[in-house]
Amino acid sequence: MTRTPLETALAQFAAYRVGDLRAARMLLDDDMTFTSPQDDHLDKATFLETCFPTARRFLRQEITTAVEISPGTVLLRYMAQLPGQQPFSNVEIISVAEGLITEIQVYFGGVETSPPTSTTG
Repeated sequence: MTRTPLETALAQFAAYRVGDLRAARMLLDDDMTFTSPQDDHLDKATFLETCFPTARRFLRQEITTAVEISPGTVLLRYMAQLPGQQPFSNVEIISVAEGLITEIQVYFGGVETSPPTSTTG
């Protein structure tokens, strides 16, 4: 099955949300890196071990924007909420090559004061 970069990014997000490690492994390139304000260029094994299992902490995590911003580069914006905290918004820039995710960059956002406009494309 050939997926577009957007479909690949959305499939990885869905695998993360339900904790499907097998599906995530198949979507990630062996040389992929993951970077966030808390993590600096983690390799695939470290990402899957330390970051991937964190989805269960969230009360909710809903994509509000999903768009391929340039060939092979996907932007995902999502609202998330942890127990006892206000909802917040994060952005992920996901690079996809030959159907596999090669890089995920996460940018942490602030507390949401109003719901964002949903845009998919």
